[in-house]
Amino acid sequence: MTGKSCEKVMAARIWPANGETVDSVEMKKQTKETRQASYCPLLQSGLLAERVAQARELLRRCHVCPRHCEVNRLEGELGFCQVGARPFVASYGAHFGEEAPLRGRHGSGTIFFASCNLRCLYCQNYEISHLREGSECTPQELADMMIELQDQGCHNINLVTPSHQVPHILDGLLLAAERGLRIPLVYNTSSYDDLETLRLLDGIVDIYLPDFKYADAAIAETYSQATGYPDIAKVAIKEMHRQVGDLVLDDEGLALRGVLVRHLVLPGGLAGTAEVMRCLAVDISPDTYVNVMDQYRPCYQAFSHPPLDRRITTEEFEESIRLAKAAGLHRLHQDRPGTRSRGSRRSDEPAQRPAVPGMEMGTPA
Repeated sequence: MTGKSCEKVMAARIWPANGETVDSVEMKKQTKETRQASYCPLLQSGLLAERVAQARELLRRCHVCPRHCEVNRLEGELGFCQVGARPFVASYGAHFGEEAPLRGRHGSGTIFFASCNLRCLYCQNYEISHLREGSECTPQELADMMIELQDQGCHNINLVTPSHQVPHILDGLLLAAERGLRIPLVYNTSSYDDLETLRLLDGIVDIYLPDFKYADAAIAETYSQATGYPDIAKVAIKEMHRQVGDLVLDDEGLALRGVLVRHLVLPGGLAGTAEVMRCLAVDISPDTYVNVMDQYRPCYQAFSHPPLDRRITTEEFEESIRLAKAAGLHRLHQDRPGTRSRGSRRSDEPAQRPAVPGMEMGTPA
């Protein structure tokens, strides 16, 4: 690493009446040049290397995600996700389709991990998650991607669909951090995460980006093959919040640390938005930063499963926003000045190049 010190910032937050954050004096001292990610001290102390070894052991009888397939991925055995001992990546690049606190001016440095531990039959990135379009790479190659994204000026390393590849990610992170990686990690997940695995990320991940998909277990099983999803997601998001707290923004509105929750509104109320918002407000924090997403469109097998065969209506989306506010949530992405519908684009705004042809940019993991 470089000679500059890496200090983990645990600043107190103040919430004035208008809902905007006020940075503490401690965080105000941090400049863009000196600010470094939480994993930096762990590298220097040797704890990061220990976490890498602990995570790798989870592959021996795989307990990386809640499916607990118990296959030996280190020896080439494959479980539900069909990913072995090496990283399996679809693409990477600077991404300008994420929320403003993540993309900033220079983009979020996204790495799209191939395959998934869910099987959402309406997945907008099904080429990657279901059809497994991607390539195996070495930990060194994964580290190269991280360093390249930092060199491009990206504000963070955005790990898309990481839940089944956490040991692989930590392998690459250790190598990248040894070479000077210092920008924060964004853990961009479906929330179908194992608690033991998440605990290995404590002090490593600065920004958690969980998608809270469903409030009803039967619906989650039917449409995503996600047994026990609501309870697993609640425990996972609660652990994420324990680690990093509510979302902290700098003076320019860029995310420094905390949890940003996504919720994709589904047709016919299938996502259970009212209960999801109640849970976030009551069980996590009323200060949770939430993006209620209106970008659902039928994909993959959705056309055979009404009401998933249609887009959501304006009334359904407006009702979802009302439910979020009624639950007591006041930091809604939609309320930020200049925020547009995620499906819209100004006529003078350049189109973003998809990381993989046909991929929906900015979709939840």
